[in-house]
Amino acid sequence: MKNNCFVMKCGGSTLAALPISFFEDMRQLQDEGIVTVIVHGGGPAISETLGKLGIESGFVNGLRVTNEAVLDVVEMVLSGQINKEIVRRIQLTGAMALGLSGVDGHLIEAKPVANSHEVGLVGDVTKVNAELIQGIVNMGYIPVIAPVGLGADGGQRYNINADTAAGAVASHLGVEQMVVVTDVPGIMKTVDGEKRVLPVVSVAEIEEMIASGDIYGGMIPKVRAAIACIQGRVQEVVIVNGSEPNVLSKVLKGTGIGTRIVR
Repeated sequence: MKNNCFVMKCGGSTLAALPISFFEDMRQLQDEGIVTVIVHGGGPAISETLGKLGIESGFVNGLRVTNEAVLDVVEMVLSGQINKEIVRRIQLTGAMALGLSGVDGHLIEAKPVANSHEVGLVGDVTKVNAELIQGIVNMGYIPVIAPVGLGADGGQRYNINADTAAGAVASHLGVEQMVVVTDVPGIMKTVDGEKRVLPVVSVAEIEEMIASGDIYGGMIPKVRAAIACIQGRVQEVVIVNGSEPNVLSKVLKGTGIGTRIVR
């Protein structure tokens, strides 16, 4: 993959709340030859739909407990509702986007996570069809990927944490940077009774913060995914608040914004 490409992970609820200027910034980057590969989540929308249908599902260490009934809803909400909403919003700016999930073209191959006895049909990524993503980019489209994967035999679907999927896509594409767009300004730590954004955090420091409880809940899979993908050519992961004006351009220009996770 070319150096002028980066992977962006964003939650579905975060994207829904972002102004159209966020997507115009993305289009401007594409006009400048910098391509965004998007991997999105959609946890709140999935929970809302599960509630309406009366299907129970809890969480273990930030991962949704998933059976076949839950997986049907996950795929419907992620691959249908949210994926197409993102595509529409991008295309309102004049850019072109192509929505797909890890099922399409066997894009994301997965195996059960180590604690599958606790969480069910949740997958860890084993392979990404980087050639398919490159082909979409070469045609001038922004790829928008929903994190549902397939087993090696193509028979079993897996719910994949969006942060984990984005990290795997970044690693397999060999990009230098992954940007995680959230509704928080970065990794926070309480210093002298006041919460502050940490501008730079190393992998070792993250492990210490998880152990101390400074990093908890849904932030754990985010930083775990960051740690997993910081290898090879992936040099850093940046966690930023998507409501910051021109946030993507600022990150790519090296402006001191959010939290940079480095080796």
